[in-house]
Amino acid sequence: MRYFIEFAYNGKNYHGWQSQPNATSVQETLGKAISVILRSEIELMGAGRTDTGVHAKQMFAHFDTEETLENDFLVAKLNSYLPKDIVIYRIIQVSEEAHARFDAVKRTYEYHIHTYKNAFENESSWYVFQNLDLEKMNSAAKMLFDFQDFQCFSKVNTDVKTYNCKIIEANWQQKGEKLIFTIAADRFLRNMVRAIVGTLVEIGSGKKALEDFKNIIESKDRTQAGTSVPAHGLYLTKVEYPYI
Repeated sequence: MRYFIEFAYNGKNYHGWQSQPNATSVQETLGKAISVILRSEIELMGAGRTDTGVHAKQMFAHFDTEETLENDFLVAKLNSYLPKDIVIYRIIQVSEEAHARFDAVKRTYEYHIHTYKNAFENESSWYVFQNLDLEKMNSAAKMLFDFQDFQCFSKVNTDVKTYNCKIIEANWQQKGEKLIFTIAADRFLRNMVRAIVGTLVEIGSGKKALEDFKNIIESKDRTQAGTSVPAHGLYLTKVEYPYI
């Protein structure tokens, strides 16, 4: 039987979602916990990968087991076993063909910036002291809808077959003294959101002109785009499926 697990995590103490040698990952930590409780080796397939230090307010993974699970009991058991920075919300039985990664139709991220010095925001938001032109940043963000190939924002030397993504939402909002960038797409490339934010911030601070943004995307050259912003300000906030 196949199950989806919905959960969240603070990425500060993890080298991203995906298991890797000599580093602590969310996939490894969660997989070990489920394996211990179910007393069998469980392999998890996540909805996607998050980089070191990136957070997830909503994430899904699937796993297979021959047992019929008491879902609410397992949720409570896992939450008592796992570290405080990983929280399980629910476990759902799905069809044998359901896939946490390939069936996701939309993923949404937020990037958080604070524009004032604050002792309590430094681990959850990026401090930018320059004045940022929100209108220019939103004008540039709208250009994303005109393109599908985002190689210029992708980490180099990745194993993807295509750099095409369909951007569904992209906008900046000011909430008090915080700026929050929301972006949604059918899929994202490695480091894509952080590179987009870095480029938009350079436009907002005047380091790049608004007219440069279109040229950067058309160049398909990562060196033309802005720097990759710090991971601790990035959150995967929503993953959507047609059957959940």
